[in-house]
Amino acid sequence: MSSVDRRALAAQYERIFEAHGPALLRLTASYEAPPQAREDLLQEILLAIWRALPSFRGDCSEKTFAFRVAHNRCLTHVWRRGKSPQSEAELPEVPDPRKSPETLAIDSRRRETLLAAIRALPVNYRQVITLALEDMTPAEIAAVLGVTENNVAVRLNRARKALRSILEERP
Repeated sequence: MSSVDRRALAAQYERIFEAHGPALLRLTASYEAPPQAREDLLQEILLAIWRALPSFRGDCSEKTFAFRVAHNRCLTHVWRRGKSPQSEAELPEVPDPRKSPETLAIDSRRRETLLAAIRALPVNYRQVITLALEDMTPAEIAAVLGVTENNVAVRLNRARKALRSILEERP
């Protein structure tokens, strides 16, 4: 396996872990009650995902792939230990890492307020602030807009001031 292939696999593994790691940990709670045993099972799952990645053909989503591997690893784990899954009464409460509906509503309102304020900016300021919010560097923004980096820096500074002023005026 070439170093490029290995890097691509490592990037794919990281993406799967970041996107689905918390859910996989919650899955382990349905098979193991003690936190240490859950962590051990999660490590087994992650190792199994890493080993299975080279054979992943993309016939399903990465999420489906990860959970299929996790399910198989959990079944093997239970079979090896000779245990049946513990009853719900014995399982500790696993906190949900997702945001609450209230937090989601507040975040949505803030996002809409910011977008409305950005739409109120002059076009040349709107361009730079939008690209900056997409994590583009001043050099990248300059290349996109066909202006100098200094021009981008000036526009970005003025756009931030104008945006701050608009947001302070809003309730």
